[in-house]
Amino acid sequence: MVLKPSEVAPLNAIIWSEIMHSAGVPAGVYNMVQGEGAVVGEAMSAHPGIDMMSFTGSTRAGILIAQSAAKTVKRVAQELGGKSANILLPDADFESAVTKGVLGVMRNSGQACSAPTRMLVPAERHEEVKRIAKSVAEGLIVGDVRDPKTNVGPVVSKSQFDNVQRFIRAGIDEGADLVTGGPGRPEHLNRGYFVRPTVFANVHNDMIIAREEIFGPVLSILPYRNEEEAIDLANDTIFGLAAYVQSSDLARARSVAARMRAGTVHINYTAPDRAAPFGGYKQSGNGRENGKWGLEEYLEVKALLGYDAPLA
Repeated sequence: MVLKPSEVAPLNAIIWSEIMHSAGVPAGVYNMVQGEGAVVGEAMSAHPGIDMMSFTGSTRAGILIAQSAAKTVKRVAQELGGKSANILLPDADFESAVTKGVLGVMRNSGQACSAPTRMLVPAERHEEVKRIAKSVAEGLIVGDVRDPKTNVGPVVSKSQFDNVQRFIRAGIDEGADLVTGGPGRPEHLNRGYFVRPTVFANVHNDMIIAREEIFGPVLSILPYRNEEEAIDLANDTIFGLAAYVQSSDLARARSVAARMRAGTVHINYTAPDRAAPFGGYKQSGNGRENGKWGLEEYLEVKALLGYDAPLA
């Protein structure tokens, strides 16, 4: 195994490598190489001595890896981007559902591929949802992650900060309703890659903030007229990593979940199950992680054909 961590967040991989070494894993069984994805990732995916590539990251980078890996016909498993829809059905507890939805987007400063970044709500409840989302987002504390009171830390790099700012400005330019947040850092912070927790409402599914993965603390609220339109809006995306459904009627939630084109559908914010398969439809990737499915991605099938006695 050869591990290449992200060049902007390599410390956890270094700690993991130290653990492997301390555990006595034989030299060469596990290896780590540092470097930029465009250089090291390209070399690994094209190398004839590597049998299989597993990649977690952006869809853009995943496409490049698949193209490079095709030259040696190696297998590729990918966990890529997402733009997860979160359908709030009319019978949901909106105070709870909206609150948890906002917090789900803001965790890890919005840097989560399966975050519920598109909140689909009944048009007649739109104003109520705006009020709740505004209150929750404005109650979050942005700052130093070493402070236990902090809810939202910085994004990972300047380039990511600039990218999130570009999306926020695009949302404003396209006419979405800026409920709270917006461009720039929070007023109490004059440096660092801190993004204001941002909520847009009255978003249409053809807007950039509804189509592209922002990977920052930005929520888009989209109104729908009926259940059929909600499902259509949820599926109208190039991504299909995760989805969410909120309802007090479990049978109805399961019926809606069955029609959503996503690798994982969370009903009423059920916690992740590490034994369940995790992976995406469409441009969110191929293959699965976790449980036996995750192990099978790394295995080859071999058939041994033999007889009880030698042939005459």
